[in-house]
Amino acid sequence: MAFFYGGMVRVKSVLNMLLMSFISLGIVSVLWVAYGYSLTFGEDAGGGLIGYLGFAGMQGITDSSLVGTIPVFAFAAFQLMFAVITPALISGAIADRAKFGAWMLFIVLWVTLVYFPVAHWVFQSGGWIYKFGVKDFAGGTAVHINAGMAALGALLVLGKRVGFKKEPMRPHSLPLVMLGSGLLWFGWFGFNAGSALAANGTAGVAFLNTQVATGTAMLGWLAWERLRSGSFTSLGAASGAVAGLVAITPACAAVNSWGAIAIGMIAGVACAWAVGLKDRLDYDDSLDVVGVHAVGGLVGTLLIGVFDTTDGLVAGAGSGQLGKQAVGAFAVAAYSLMVSWVLAKAIDVTIGFRVAPDHEVAGIDQVVHAESAYDFTIKDLEPVSPTASAH
Repeated sequence: MAFFYGGMVRVKSVLNMLLMSFISLGIVSVLWVAYGYSLTFGEDAGGGLIGYLGFAGMQGITDSSLVGTIPVFAFAAFQLMFAVITPALISGAIADRAKFGAWMLFIVLWVTLVYFPVAHWVFQSGGWIYKFGVKDFAGGTAVHINAGMAALGALLVLGKRVGFKKEPMRPHSLPLVMLGSGLLWFGWFGFNAGSALAANGTAGVAFLNTQVATGTAMLGWLAWERLRSGSFTSLGAASGAVAGLVAITPACAAVNSWGAIAIGMIAGVACAWAVGLKDRLDYDDSLDVVGVHAVGGLVGTLLIGVFDTTDGLVAGAGSGQLGKQAVGAFAVAAYSLMVSWVLAKAIDVTIGFRVAPDHEVAGIDQVVHAESAYDFTIKDLEPVSPTASAH
């Protein structure tokens, strides 16, 4: 994620972008062990809204539902990685302009008040979304809709970057973007197929569907891009692949290969279209988190109601499952947007969430981190003479 986002920002804020993802590994890991796992997967404390704190500090853990699959601590570690990457996804929307200390505080508050409760709703058997019958195999709601709508809430508080729409803000390293998207694609097999908690037939279906949907989404994005601008771009290929990964996440074990292809194609085109909306709606989503993760998550979650092989419209099961999917998707979207906006606003009016304009122009890497990603000096840029080269 850090490579994918880091390549898309300008040179002056590469390290900051990398660190906004990387720091989540530290913060969320500690919170998960302290109380996050308990709030997420502990016995429901009432109303399907949050787990009981009986497992705080990872003490007294028992989970009979995991018998015959994997050890409970392996499951806890696996689910920790979902918790780690979700706030990291948000960071791309507010690239180039957020105080690093404020971002760290936002992660602490957001995973506590948004991610842990929502993951309990979706993944724990006592959660209200789970009991309602919403299908989400690997996190289309809890991870992607959640992060995408949180990104919208945060960026509305921080406002637009200095020079937005007035100066070029092109990616500084498209090879880094391609590297990041390739690593994401590879790692996503663990994310999706691993959610089966066994090397079984379900994992195999999820694995294959993840590959097929991602490839199709990349083709769909590129086709839209070609029609719109006449070019096939590497950024479009990378973004389309991530859109496909997002959309197939909730549906990977519920659809067949044709359903995966359909979801991938729809997601690729829908997300490419949604990314273009930010110019018309005039909001500054720096790295298209809303267009890819919120829209892609919504597409994948809703289309389970269409392509599910047992409960979907194509299986002749009626619209009941589609209705359930809509309730779950939009409930998570509304909750995440509202609470995330409140948290970002509270941070902004207390310690300030945004760096000073002159610091933003100078570059967050130098001002905040006292470092630069690339050390170019005059000597480095001077041409080497043939004589010097020979020696």
